[in-house]
Amino acid sequence: MVRGIDLDLAAGTLVRVEGANGSGKSTLLRLLAGIDTPTEGRLTGRPRTAYVPERFPVSLPFTAGGYLVRLGRIHGLRGTVAEARAAEWLERFGAAGHFRTPMSQLSKGTSQKVAVAQALLAGPELLVLDEAWTGLDASARTELDRAVAERVAAGGTVVFVDHDPRRLAGAADEVYAVVDRGLERRTDETPAAAHGPRVRIVAEGPPGAAPPVGLPGSPASVPCQDGSVLLTAPAVHSDALLRALLTARPPWHIREVRAAAEPPPAAAAPVTTPSGTTGSGTLSSGPASSPMTTRHSSA
Repeated sequence: MVRGIDLDLAAGTLVRVEGANGSGKSTLLRLLAGIDTPTEGRLTGRPRTAYVPERFPVSLPFTAGGYLVRLGRIHGLRGTVAEARAAEWLERFGAAGHFRTPMSQLSKGTSQKVAVAQALLAGPELLVLDEAWTGLDASARTELDRAVAERVAAGGTVVFVDHDPRRLAGAADEVYAVVDRGLERRTDETPAAAHGPRVRIVAEGPPGAAPPVGLPGSPASVPCQDGSVLLTAPAVHSDALLRALLTARPPWHIREVRAAAEPPPAAAAPVTTPSGTTGSGTLSSGPASSPMTTRHSSA
């Protein structure tokens, strides 16, 4: 049960939700995904939403490919498009050989790859991930990191819970914690990061290519005469930025990493704090074209 939630999720943002076991994180994510409904309150609007639950049902009467194609059709994809997307995502997660494998015969790790693939098939506007990395091998976890970055760069909203505090470290635009059944916003690190230490990364990609879109830390980019690119970003985002470059498709080669001498001046960024009284709250999400607002007291 969660109470007094007041939350506004903007398009093109990555949001992390933290909290102790049993605090209500999964309840909040199920509300966001539209799986559960609040006992009191309202919800207006609904972006196209996809959800990866903490526990994915594995004993389904489908093959992996058949299940994904069916889900793709439910999300509005034509049959041939759904089949192509299913094959693409299974390949990206290293499970292409299981397209025709019955779901009941899949390993736990491969089942989790199918669970993640079904949520990414149709390019959702709101992607809700509840411990989605759990059970994936290292390569698939990296691929999911990349898929999340792609969704955010495309203007989608991604909300996730993960037990590993290093997951997408420094990449989240907002961090919230479920405490005493309510929601608290953690201190926004972005303004502090803008005035703190910075890192300079010299990277080289394919000839003539611009840096990937949606890089963590929104680095400043300056092309160099030798074809490489100089990226400057807050040091707090350095690990996530390096990971994004190294796992890009195709990957970028890192030639040099060094501390920047002086941080540039930065404009102040507004920080808002969720508000609300016990017994009521607001929950909103999605692109401007499809806003979602929920007001509820408990669920």
